[in-house]
Amino acid sequence: MRKWLLRIAIGAGALFLLIQAVPYGRSHSNPPVQAEPAWDSPQTRALARKACFDCHSNQTKWLWYTNVAPISWLSQRDVDGGRSSLNFSEWNTPQDVSAGDITESVNGGMPPWFYVLLHPSAGLSKSEKAQLIAGFNATFAKSPPKGGGGG
Repeated sequence: MRKWLLRIAIGAGALFLLIQAVPYGRSHSNPPVQAEPAWDSPQTRALARKACFDCHSNQTKWLWYTNVAPISWLSQRDVDGGRSSLNFSEWNTPQDVSAGDITESVNGGMPPWFYVLLHPSAGLSKSEKAQLIAGFNATFAKSPPKGGGGG
């Protein structure tokens, strides 16, 4: 039994080292900020920065573990997906969301639980969620994304 556990441990270690050679997930670029919304208040921007900017802006904080596969793969996928649907740093380009979409997302699990687990400061209280939703609605009314937002 001990021999098998040792073989499994060596195999797992070798596999872990081997997957580090996969190039995806390490091109941690933060393109320049082109344009942000005309935020309704500094508080709305601060809440969005706290809970949303790592995946939905060009101001991602790439922590050390985002260079280690397979976490690097998941992080890159989440940031790529987040930026493609909503990017607060490229407000001058069409966004694939509306204020209603953001309200649903904030009420429905954004930021995701696994992100909050690793970034506890990104978790929002009920009152912060309500403030963020009200702020997003006011921001979208004042500064709608190019194309008028998503559906």
